[in-house]
Amino acid sequence: MIKGKKVVVVLPAYNAGKTLEMTYNEIDFSLVDEVILVDDRSHDDTLEVARSLGIRHLVEHEQNKGYGGNQKSCYNKALELGADIVIMLHPDYQYTPKLIPSMAHLIASGLYHVVLGSRILGKGALEGGMPLVKYVANRGLTFVQNVLINAKLSEYHTGYRAFSRAVLEKVNYMANSDNFVFDNQMLAQIWYAGYEIAEITCPTKYFDDASSINLKNSSIYGLGVLKTSLQYRLQKWGWAKYNIFNHDQV
Repeated sequence: MIKGKKVVVVLPAYNAGKTLEMTYNEIDFSLVDEVILVDDRSHDDTLEVARSLGIRHLVEHEQNKGYGGNQKSCYNKALELGADIVIMLHPDYQYTPKLIPSMAHLIASGLYHVVLGSRILGKGALEGGMPLVKYVANRGLTFVQNVLINAKLSEYHTGYRAFSRAVLEKVNYMANSDNFVFDNQMLAQIWYAGYEIAEITCPTKYFDDASSINLKNSSIYGLGVLKTSLQYRLQKWGWAKYNIFNHDQV
């Protein structure tokens, strides 16, 4: 807890059995009140490892719902538990849990409602092993999005995010895709709702057991990113209306 605010870490898990313990052991429980793990029908021992670690709040999907569907369950459960600050951390150990205190404090202080751990600020991405093609695609998509949304983020594609309760109750995340583009839709919703987004430098690790999307899903994601940014701009201009930008429907 920070300044009387309940801090909850959510772990959207899929086949994270080999990396979950490393991730969990680096969480600072002097300020994190609860951990929620949502298992998206893993084929490995993710749930067994979670139980052995003593994670009390486990949500088991009966069928695979996708990365976006997993996050919907994460945020719904966090709100149900009374979270004031929710930090989404991948349990594949690609992002360091050691940034949780910094991200949580930025929200608890009232400075920001959203904080992203950016791999692009500094030299963390390439030094951490991000493939060059992914780095170039990240930079290109981010440039286009910044132009269309009129923002200045270093990247829109990080999976390390912290939100205030107010944001999760405001944006209509349940209307978003169940696939990877969920992340991008949510950031567009946050900008549309008028919130500022903070970024902090985040070192990252790419290794065999870290999660990664294949070429097909990467292509679908890229097209979805461009579509989301265009929808944002069209609705801002008043030329169209999209359900994802209707607020207060969670």
